[in-house]
Amino acid sequence: MVQRQELVAYIDELLDAGTYQDSCPNGLQVEGRREIGHLVTGVTASLMLLEQAVESGADAILVHHGLFWKGEAAAVVGMKQRRLKQLLCNDVNLLAWHLPLDAHPVYGNNARLAKLLGLRSEGGFGGSPAIGMVGRLSMPVNADAFAERITRQLGRTPFYIPAGPETITTIAWCSGAAQSWLDQAVELGVDAFLTGEVSEPTVHTARESGIHFFAAGHHATERYGVKALGEHLAQRFNLEHRFIDIDNPI
Repeated sequence: MVQRQELVAYIDELLDAGTYQDSCPNGLQVEGRREIGHLVTGVTASLMLLEQAVESGADAILVHHGLFWKGEAAAVVGMKQRRLKQLLCNDVNLLAWHLPLDAHPVYGNNARLAKLLGLRSEGGFGGSPAIGMVGRLSMPVNADAFAERITRQLGRTPFYIPAGPETITTIAWCSGAAQSWLDQAVELGVDAFLTGEVSEPTVHTARESGIHFFAAGHHATERYGVKALGEHLAQRFNLEHRFIDIDNPI
């Protein structure tokens, strides 16, 4: 059991959340009960996740994608009202960390992708502080073999453009929707770039720049950071923890 304020402060410090200029509030987004003994983690604060978390007896829900984003309508109606009602009526806390959870060198989405896919980080890129990672594969492979590894490890067949050298040795990667950073990956001179999503111009950039491009799914590339963080918090604060994966094909 841990006090809400202590848990939030610990995560803020661990993820160095104050250093990031983000498009959403990081930390406590919806206040619930003060004492937390049962923590549920998930990628996105969808109604389905919130309902399943409440049903499982969660005191707090920790997600990567929370409920509030810059530029969105402020009115609490429709989908937002239903999500907030589920939290408020059941006195459940909603905690969310976005960019800090992408970037953390141990519990971040990009760090966990590296561990899963056999990537060795040698630095960062994209944003200030850096969000993405750049490095190399533990053992060089061709594009088809790397695509098969992604499918096996993430359970998702990636969309990919085999436009780089025969063997992939160096790579840059960033979870989620970082396809616009492909130009930066090209400037880094790596053989391949991995992210979650793809846009129409991405294909042409990859082909014309001679770089392999892999889109492994926004959700699929961002399952592992929040899960790892939840497991760490459960051990540190003696919490019951459950990761709930609400499938999303994007």
